Amino acid sequence: MNITPTAIPDVLLVEPQVFGDDRGFFFESFNQQKFADLTGLSLDFVQDNHSRSRRGVLRGLHYQIQQPQGKLVRAAVGEILDVAVDLRRSSPTFGQWVSARLSAENKHQLWVPAGFAHGFVVLSEVAEVLYKATAYYAPQHERSLLWNDPDLDVDWQFEEEPLLSAKDLAGVPLQQTEVYD
Repeated sequence: MNITPTAIPDVLLVEPQVFGDDRGFFFESFNQQKFADLTGLSLDFVQDNHSRSRRGVLRGLHYQIQQPQGKLVRAAVGEILDVAVDLRRSSPTFGQWVSARLSAENKHQLWVPAGFAHGFVVLSEVAEVLYKATAYYAPQHERSLLWNDPDLDVDWQFEEEPLLSAKDLAGVPLQQTEVYD
């Protein structure tokens, strides 16, 4: 496993060691001890999530103002652009974002710690996204940051108009949203 900090050092790109031959491949998608040894983080995941979306679907930018979730995200099918926005007011990277292309082919994962808004857009015809969460989903605490907030200026690397849920259409700009202290 290789772990690389992104431009926001708390967000990590995780590259598993893949063993492949003419039969297929095998890799550990998560090993708690190896992850802790390489990052110093001891994580307890309490929930696994799986979504399937078609090309152009944009999910996010979501976060929970209470019971914040850390997420380890990967694409098991297809390709996505995964985005994390720092919402920790006391952080030197507050309001900044990073992104990574995650795909079934590259098998990369993104560690998005608690205190970040998270979202992705599907770049392939279909994508299945799996992610582990460190806290349970709490809809009463969920918030949506406006995906196209001009103050954030996220480069979604997608030229078409995205397909959005009603919740994501009603996202709030960073200047008006609740953030973490």
